[in-house]
Amino acid sequence: MKANAMDDVQELLTDVHHGLALPEDHASLSTCIVIGSYKYYHYGCDKFDDRGWGCGYRTLQTLCSWIRLQKLKDNEKNVNKVPSLPVIQQGLVAMGDKPDTFIGSRNWIGSFEVCITIDHLYDVPCKIMHINSGRELQSKIPALMEHFQQFGSPVMMGGDTDSSSKGILGVCTGTKSYLLVLDPHFWGTPTNSILHEDKWLSWKPVDDFLEDSFYNFCLPQLKAR
Repeated sequence: MKANAMDDVQELLTDVHHGLALPEDHASLSTCIVIGSYKYYHYGCDKFDDRGWGCGYRTLQTLCSWIRLQKLKDNEKNVNKVPSLPVIQQGLVAMGDKPDTFIGSRNWIGSFEVCITIDHLYDVPCKIMHINSGRELQSKIPALMEHFQQFGSPVMMGGDTDSSSKGILGVCTGTKSYLLVLDPHFWGTPTNSILHEDKWLSWKPVDDFLEDSFYNFCLPQLKAR
């Protein structure tokens, strides 16, 4: 399916993590971050009002922007554009994952839907990594570090009690462990300084995640060029 319902929006910010300070001033910090460029998709960035339900779609779009740019860098032909929210819904129905009533709904999507949509549109498989509780997140830091070292692709993180979708752009370990979280819930016209100062992009300690929520990570298995 050609995802041609939405052009790459030129006014979207690119690589918003540039210039963000590390979470600690510590000589022994170990940091792995996204490799290559991506665009920041957030609530309403294409004039489509998805406040309250579209965060998973926006994180998916950010991941798709990275994949598209990687494939274009590799001179691939006929690479799908970043899909609009209606195109994402249509694709999930076409794959048989959702009923026809899903089209035009305000139903959320999570890491599984992100995984199969990326595979469907870009022929890129994704790995799903599950943890039963935020308490287990520390144990997954080595796997996330390995992902950014081996592939460099941005990651989606979703959960149940903590149901807000998040983009994960990096991992840092020092006196604590941190995830670099990109929040798609921003509404308005962002700038890098607004995103950094107001914590729409921030290094979040892993012990700040909810103990009573499970989490799923979607890790695109495409190596940065």
